[in-house]
Amino acid sequence: MGPAPLSEAGRVLAFLDMGTNSIRLLLVRINHNRSYTLLLQQREVIRLGEGAFQEELLQDAAMERAILAARGFAEMARSYGAEELVAVATAATRDAANREEFLERLAQEAGVDMRIISGREEARLIYLGVVSGLVLESRKAVFIDIGGGSTEVTVGDQFEHYYLDTLKLGAIRLSGIFLRPDETGPISEDRYALIRQYVSGAVVRTVQRVRNLEPEIAVGSSGTIMNLAEITLRRTRKRRLERNDTVRLDELRETIRILRELPLEQRRNVPGINPERADIIVPGAAVLETLLEEMGVAELMVSDRGLREGLLMDYLDRIDLFQGMSVRERSVFQLSRSCGFDETHAREVARLALELFDSGAESGLHRLGRRERELLYYAALLHDVGMFIAFSNHQEHSYYIIRNAELLGFDQKEIGIMAAVALHHRKKSPRKDHPGLTALDKDEKRLVRILGMFLRLAEALDRSHSEAVERVGFGKITKKEARLDIFRSRECQLEYWGVLELCEGFERVFGRVLQVNLQEGNSLSAVSGE
Repeated sequence: MGPAPLSEAGRVLAFLDMGTNSIRLLLVRINHNRSYTLLLQQREVIRLGEGAFQEELLQDAAMERAILAARGFAEMARSYGAEELVAVATAATRDAANREEFLERLAQEAGVDMRIISGREEARLIYLGVVSGLVLESRKAVFIDIGGGSTEVTVGDQFEHYYLDTLKLGAIRLSGIFLRPDETGPISEDRYALIRQYVSGAVVRTVQRVRNLEPEIAVGSSGTIMNLAEITLRRTRKRRLERNDTVRLDELRETIRILRELPLEQRRNVPGINPERADIIVPGAAVLETLLEEMGVAELMVSDRGLREGLLMDYLDRIDLFQGMSVRERSVFQLSRSCGFDETHAREVARLALELFDSGAESGLHRLGRRERELLYYAALLHDVGMFIAFSNHQEHSYYIIRNAELLGFDQKEIGIMAAVALHHRKKSPRKDHPGLTALDKDEKRLVRILGMFLRLAEALDRSHSEAVERVGFGKITKKEARLDIFRSRECQLEYWGVLELCEGFERVFGRVLQVNLQEGNSLSAVSGE
């Protein structure tokens, strides 16, 4: 059976990821308008794999911690009205001889029907979660996720994976093998080399397969990698980790050296470290350093997404919530639908804006390319999201929402440009000292003015929200004049007047007088923009 159909009120879902080190909860509402709303994210350290890998048995104390946390998360989910709880367990549980006993206790004592997934399925779900926040297109990437009990390695591009693998290498697993529970001093160079040697022997086949597939970039996820990157950036660039940041292997090596040379108590105080991870981070780092070195990777992009988000993406794919959209498009529609936008109008404005952009490029009005066209498209889709706050001055509200949204697949500069373009879509052009413009350089400001004019024209061309304009395009362009041809499908006097009001602004942006030609049956009415 597939997921139940969406009701008018939507449906609340809970996703639970029980890992070797932590348990994570994600609560979302799937809305009737084909968006989803994030309600809650929680994480709790349970150390389920503590002492489990030597005897392949989950320890009583660890199971108690896990059951207590799962029960709390399940009760939390029910308090939000969750109709479905999707719960999976990974390495520590799947490798344990007493896993059936543990699953039965989870069902009876926590009310959670936990499903154990294979290592390759874990790799697939992590890939879905991570790639949903990146723009790779046809570029291949190797994805590395270092958990407490296993490491998942995947090679894939934006659309599919080509290789999935799981390795019995994790921060807790290796700590149990190479470090005594009461060991709190520095980790010697010889001990670290021994861990690296063990890892190297375990990854030979995986490394060869990855190299044969020739990935262009590397992407790391999981708490271990994020924490190592956070420490590294605090140390080298004096700032915090940002979404999809990159770190170099040589920087990571120095961070690892500093961490292993410190006793445990001092390691817990290193700027950026998660103190709960201080006792297991060095073995986890050995996995990362070895993999990067043997794969020939000099730089690593870091993602904050993983298995939990993969569970959500897998669910959304099964109900076809976003109908095969790209990462960027899905992210934009998610934000727009969450703000209750007029989707028909937004799509119409986007269509008209792209017709203006494309015909302007063909006629020589501008020399912008594919990247700028894409930013115009997304800005057009988002231009009215500010009406979620208020109609009055909603272009300012749109700017604020876009600028502060966590739009996946975009960098901060692109988000800033889209927000500034949306700011231009109505009323007067923003003042030059507006924060949305002062953050841009000279070329970016010029880009925003051009894209902003196309958006203003497109908005005017659907002023009545009646889709009266069949198509639009620039005709003859000279050094002094530009002709805009509007082909109507029905009465569009409001649209016509709206475009005339923008002629003066058009001349300021492009240095040309705009001639507006409205196609009315078999006749052509010409009006000067002067």
